[in-house]
Amino acid sequence: MRLPRELEEAVAAELRAHPQVALARATAEMSEGYRAGRTGRFAFRSDAYRAAYLATRLPATFAATRRALAYSRELAPEPDVRSLLDLGAGPGTAGWAAVEVFPELERVSFVERDPGMVALGRRLAEHAPYSALREAEWRTTDLGSALLVERFDLTILSYALGELPTRPAQDVLRWAWEHTAKWLAVIEPGTRPGFEVVIDARQQLLSFGAHVLAPCPHGKECPMQQAGDWCHFAVRLERSGMHRRLKQGDLGYEDEKFSYVIAGREAITPAAARVVRHPMRHSGYTQLTLCGATGLERVTVTRSQKELYRAAKKAEWGDSWRSDRVIED
Repeated sequence: MRLPRELEEAVAAELRAHPQVALARATAEMSEGYRAGRTGRFAFRSDAYRAAYLATRLPATFAATRRALAYSRELAPEPDVRSLLDLGAGPGTAGWAAVEVFPELERVSFVERDPGMVALGRRLAEHAPYSALREAEWRTTDLGSALLVERFDLTILSYALGELPTRPAQDVLRWAWEHTAKWLAVIEPGTRPGFEVVIDARQQLLSFGAHVLAPCPHGKECPMQQAGDWCHFAVRLERSGMHRRLKQGDLGYEDEKFSYVIAGREAITPAAARVVRHPMRHSGYTQLTLCGATGLERVTVTRSQKELYRAAKKAEWGDSWRSDRVIED
């Protein structure tokens, strides 16, 4: 996956305004903070740090958010999502991802507390091919403090809820749900702490009466959590030349791991199961680890199953799995 061309070019223009040595220093400090578990906005102390974020973190956040939303749209192909509320928006990353999945979006409202990020997001949006982004409303305020009375078809908290202490995060999630008309998405890093944020949000949303749409095929307790594991997925994104230089990487891509939950006010038919590990492909058969209504199960699909085998060969980590015609190990 790569950024939309317009966003890629807008980011490149922003980066050209800063010396590479300043971007490299800011990248190193932000990376150190992420490794230490400090994922808050502490690093946005100057425009150079914001630009470094564009080069090194915006692509990953975009890719994870787009992939999570796409997983949900395949279960509800005509959700008629016309309005978006992006909380903790940064430079509007989730908004760019959302319009790729929901091109019918007509109205976008971004909430971001950092004025510098708001200014940056406005400049990026000027290059967007979607009027919903170019004409978006920006509110410079803390999460849950925006004076909004309307509901939005889709509300997104992307890499934002985990930056808050537990109690404020719960209050923000409640506020976000109150302002959601159809779907609410929470996306976090695919680490154990990130998953804990997501699973807590999932439980809270269920207590509100929400219906889990994805990734879970049920609203029961998470079987991966019960097994002492954590549920996460991955998306591969292309790296720009600047991205490789700033992160001192040789590969032309990186894999962003993420955890997410998307809940809705209306129930939909869920996937029969979700592929929760990389498929193990062998000569003549494929093994899948699935999360389904009865919990985790490992299944084997053989060449003799023809159509099912072809589907299993194409299945990827994170995909929905609708067929129950499997042979258990």
